[in-house]
Amino acid sequence: QVQLVESGGGLVQPGGSLRLSCAASGSILSISTMGWYRHIPGKQREWVTSITSGGTTNFADSVKGRFTISRDNAKKTVSLQMNSLKPEDTAVYYCNAIMATTTSRPNFNSYWGQGTQVTVSS
Repeated sequence: QVQLVESGGGLVQPGGSLRLSCAASGSILSISTMGWYRHIPGKQREWVTSITSGGTTNFADSVKGRFTISRDNAKKTVSLQMNSLKPEDTAVYYCNAIMATTTSRPNFNSYWGQGTQVTVSS
């Protein structure tokens, strides 16, 4: 069973920081792109940021300059450092990974974590 498990959400004041982490486990052969999405109530889930296996990063305009993504390929983890948080960043954040597993090979499939709540409020 392949899993993505997130941690690190919570309540923070505007201007504060939070760090989210996501760990992949199971019968994983290879991980391609990893990233983070978020779901704001009343809106569709939106892409926030992603990082390739080679370390190339991309960010949504709304978080550029405030959020940083990193990964540890050996540990199969991806992290999201969120600084200068705003109330509009309040959402459930989901980890995503494109992975080949022992059952999907040679294909890569998209896997999701269970989500972690981030609330930015004074």
